[in-house]
Amino acid sequence: MLKVDNINFYYGEVQVLKDVSLKVEEGEFVAIFGPNGHGKSTLLKVICGLLKPVSGSINYNDHVISRLSTQAIVEMGLVYIPEDRNLFPEMTVAENLRMGAYVKHARSKMKENFELVYQLFPKLKTLNDRTVSGLSGGEARMLAIGRGLMSSPKFLAIDEPSFGLAPNLRVDVFKAIEEIRQRGATILLVEQSTFIASNYANRIYAIEDGKIIFEGSKEEANHNEEIRKMFLGI
Repeated sequence: MLKVDNINFYYGEVQVLKDVSLKVEEGEFVAIFGPNGHGKSTLLKVICGLLKPVSGSINYNDHVISRLSTQAIVEMGLVYIPEDRNLFPEMTVAENLRMGAYVKHARSKMKENFELVYQLFPKLKTLNDRTVSGLSGGEARMLAIGRGLMSSPKFLAIDEPSFGLAPNLRVDVFKAIEEIRQRGATILLVEQSTFIASNYANRIYAIEDGKIIFEGSKEEANHNEEIRKMFLGI
């Protein structure tokens, strides 16, 4: 479904991604682990069109998307949920969710998608008319994921979904993401809470200093002493 081939990216003169390649098959839950500042979030932004690679290619559903706009990529069903959430603080929960349905193919499914979001995150339904500025961190994270779902995505690229959340909320968020996958979406995420994420991921990539240093299943990661100590906290 998604194939990234030898992507290189620079911030100024600093090379952040170095010949990065990965693949995600339809229906998979793939996690990318790595230290802060080593290229995880940058990679997601490049995949989703927010940043343009210096070289390499990105293929999504047999279409090269390396030079497409973010808008065009979203229209194809690949949706990015950023770590900083990018919500509209003075708008209500319902208004923020409605903003997620701006793409043409999602407008006709708005009612259905509202029902899906409220089923996955019942708390949001009780907060329907609350302005976003009054939400807790966990509620805002649920809203950010919900807004992404309003665009009827086929593929969700999620950046640090559990960042800043209490342990119990982290578990709830990952359960919801897994249910989204079971409903037919493909998931690619980067995450610091590697222990929780690895419980759900079909495959794991580890990135360090802008390079992929490991690719494999959770079982293979558990048998790799360096990866186990660095990223799985075992």
